[in-house]
Amino acid sequence: MSVVTEESLQERIQDGRLIEGPEYATDTYIEGLKRTLIVSADTEIISAPAYLRAARAAPSINSYISAMGIIQDELGHAHIAFRMLRDLGVDTDALIYERDPKAFKYPYAFDVPLDTWAELVVANAFYDRAGFLLLGDIYRHTSYGPWKRALAKVDREENFHLRHGEKWMHIIAQEPGGRQELQRAVDWMFLLTVEWFGLPDHLKKHTEQIGYRLKGYTNDQLRQQWMSTAVPLCEGLGLTVPARHDPEGREYVVTCVFPTRFDAAAKRWLTDDGAITWDDVLVRWRQRGPYNGTFVRELQRGYRQLSRRIDA
Repeated sequence: MSVVTEESLQERIQDGRLIEGPEYATDTYIEGLKRTLIVSADTEIISAPAYLRAARAAPSINSYISAMGIIQDELGHAHIAFRMLRDLGVDTDALIYERDPKAFKYPYAFDVPLDTWAELVVANAFYDRAGFLLLGDIYRHTSYGPWKRALAKVDREENFHLRHGEKWMHIIAQEPGGRQELQRAVDWMFLLTVEWFGLPDHLKKHTEQIGYRLKGYTNDQLRQQWMSTAVPLCEGLGLTVPARHDPEGREYVVTCVFPTRFDAAAKRWLTDDGAITWDDVLVRWRQRGPYNGTFVRELQRGYRQLSRRIDA
């Protein structure tokens, strides 16, 4: 049990001094840090099988190599977060290889399979943009020193990933039928990425991320930052998105019914069925999507095979 008091911890954080290890923090701080790291680690590691599935549809060997480079980066980012968790006393082997697939804590969007090259590059432009904002926020504002230093490399690589997506969206948009293919991907992936940042601020249950400066911006602030670049990107390519800038409110607003039901099998939002509550969204998130078990089992397969051989 930590001997650091809440008062001394807050004084250290408010003075701008970094927390250099669990011995300098309270148990509450460490538990909040663990929750944040698990979401980050799970998101990075699940992107590998998700992206690999679509990378096989790459139009050339060079584009395939670029996609594999991104996957390699994502695994490296996951390693950083899991290493931090190990340093905090977490059994990361159990966390990665023995957890039930539904217990993983990554955005629901990764449970919906990417089937084409166009979907993969839109994922780079959308999902990696979200990752760039989330991890960039932590890199710039976190009070946890070891993570801040480790994210210097990650910040640059996530920026490359989203630029890769932007570049390829521009290329595909110039091809015959390319804009229509991109539009089909954007139609289901845009709102899934709006969801990516979590519950609206007024429904957020854990407040230690901001209170302890584990990150600097709230869910809604990060969501606004994402839309402020993702919406202009799509509009510049002649793609329509269910969002616009509201000059009076000085913010981006979703222009369709939201939140609403999502048919994962058809990759289609059921906006005609009307609005649902965020509690309904939480039910979907907890049930996970169609490829949750498939992707997690791919990550765990080698470990399980080796364990069976050792036991035999």
